[in-house]
Amino acid sequence: MSAEHVGIVWNASKTGREDLEAAVARQAKVSWFETSEQDPGHAATAAALDAGVDLVLAAGGDGTVRAVAEHLAETNAKVELGIIPLGTGNLLARNLGVPLNDLAAAFARALDGTARTIDIGWAELALPGGIERHAFAVMAGFGIDAHMITETNDDLKDKAGWVAYVESLGRALSASEVIDIRIAADGDEMTEETAHTVIVGNCGTLQGGLNLLPDADPADGELDLLILNAEGIAGWADTLRNFAWHNGIKRLMTPGDDAAESSESTTHRRVTTLTIELDEPRVFEVDGDDLGETTRIGISIQPGAVRIR
Repeated sequence: MSAEHVGIVWNASKTGREDLEAAVARQAKVSWFETSEQDPGHAATAAALDAGVDLVLAAGGDGTVRAVAEHLAETNAKVELGIIPLGTGNLLARNLGVPLNDLAAAFARALDGTARTIDIGWAELALPGGIERHAFAVMAGFGIDAHMITETNDDLKDKAGWVAYVESLGRALSASEVIDIRIAADGDEMTEETAHTVIVGNCGTLQGGLNLLPDADPADGELDLLILNAEGIAGWADTLRNFAWHNGIKRLMTPGDDAAESSESTTHRRVTTLTIELDEPRVFEVDGDDLGETTRIGISIQPGAVRIR
């Protein structure tokens, strides 16, 4: 399927427009909408919709893709979305099988691929400046993943790509201390937990093929919750065993057993709404974007929010 009018929301810090123009390689009506450092894609997407495009292509990293998807979901726009991955993580592209490091192949998929409907998660946070609401297409949370983002060296990330996140893992582990939290899912009463990491995801796979949320399906109308409370060598050994064996090799050996297993240090479950209160402020991230420190988070899901190729 090809679109009559294609709007490309383009992050100029990731690549030159001439490279994108060369990769389109077809006689389609294309309009260009550049993002800015202050606005990663909302205004550009709004301009594309005002121009009457049939298909919006998000050409950039995870931040650009998230901003475009957020605007489409928030406005209930009926246009379809395609991804031209140009970032370091490219997490949504990885989870949906969009070609990486090949502009021509990514454009071919976006222009001719069959669209599927995916859900969008929403995080409402209490921040120093007030309540903010942000969408996520992949994952949101606090703890190790958020600290890895804030601890990662930007220059190293530009040079080494996703390997830079591995370099920051040690500092992230030391920064992720277990704290007391209260959590309520799907209208239940608050329960007390201890955790250093809480992740809510629409998709489960990270860089390097690590499947953090093995049950995650971006179109099932649910979000997958992971709570980690590992402390010390024994706790981390249990976490590693849970990821590598219980929800890794064992699942491969027993096809059809879809339920992710929990353990002493890891809790897996599925939710549609979630409220989290923290005893201490923690950095919260959505799809790799650092939103700042918070002590209260509300999570919800918008089923079938975006049609994506």
